[in-house]
Amino acid sequence: MRQKKIIILGIDPGTRITGYGIIETDLRTYTPIDFGCIRPPAKLSLHERYALIHEGIEHLLDQYAIEAVSVETQFVSRNPQSAIKLGMARGVAILAATKRKIPIHEYAPKKAKLAVVGTGSASKSQVQRMMQTLLNLTEIPKPEDAADALALAICHANSIKQVAPYA
Repeated sequence: MRQKKIIILGIDPGTRITGYGIIETDLRTYTPIDFGCIRPPAKLSLHERYALIHEGIEHLLDQYAIEAVSVETQFVSRNPQSAIKLGMARGVAILAATKRKIPIHEYAPKKAKLAVVGTGSASKSQVQRMMQTLLNLTEIPKPEDAADALALAICHANSIKQVAPYA
């Protein structure tokens, strides 16, 4: 029995750079569809940057038939203001998917790294190189945030595979 293909959007949220990565998978193979980042200009207010992140995610959801969204959970920062800002960026990304009733799955950075590199303490460059290998890309995905987003999408695909191991 052939497994239906699913399109997953991975999101690595941030107020300066929000990475995104879209893959299609049959739970055996991964095909990159699109990846990159949303970079709101730093000169804009935080409110305006949040709006641009939301609009950017909405654009991706309009452009592709995304069936699941995988978002990085908040990294607990020593700086409460940074944590709040990052949480807001996550929130606007999640809101875009929620409005379309697309299932949202959240993964810790260590879990995404473990899923693609084999260790939760992998470096950014290790994640980039593994994304290049797993997705058969001619170059490493840049910026790092896009590679992290692709890793989040693959992490979710692996999570689905564990639930349905014979798919």
